[in-house]
Amino acid sequence: MKALLQLAFLFFLLSTYTVEAQYGYGNRYGRQGGRSAIPQAQTPPKEPEAKTADEVVDEQMPKISESLELDPFEEAVVRTTLIKYVQKRMELQILKLEPKKMKEEYEKLAKLQDEEIKAGLPEEKYNAYLNLQKNQFKAKKKKKKKKSKS
Repeated sequence: MKALLQLAFLFFLLSTYTVEAQYGYGNRYGRQGGRSAIPQAQTPPKEPEAKTADEVVDEQMPKISESLELDPFEEAVVRTTLIKYVQKRMELQILKLEPKKMKEEYEKLAKLQDEEIKAGLPEEKYNAYLNLQKNQFKAKKKKKKKKSKS
């Protein structure tokens, strides 16, 4: 009888340990480390603040000046032209025109910007500027080629 009682007591102890393990090591209702079982509302991530035209141009000017070897006057011409047209592009984005109209407007702005920069730079530096523009555009579009299985 005593052996049967000890066996029942041992069985009871082992079963409670497994039950506690299923409920988070003895924490009530499976809660862990004082966390509430009630889900909390998550704060939405903050949207990055939109940069001004000056900030956008300031980021790109060192690269442009270095690669084109601009003197201070030429740098000022390019900088003011870029700021002017970046600002116009930002204004177009705010208007949220239909895609076809937006593309036409961007193309017009690009053409006007190129004409202004051409007027402010010598021919060789203007051509270098166009090459820089094309190379930056291509660099963004490159994708890794998938390896074909042989």
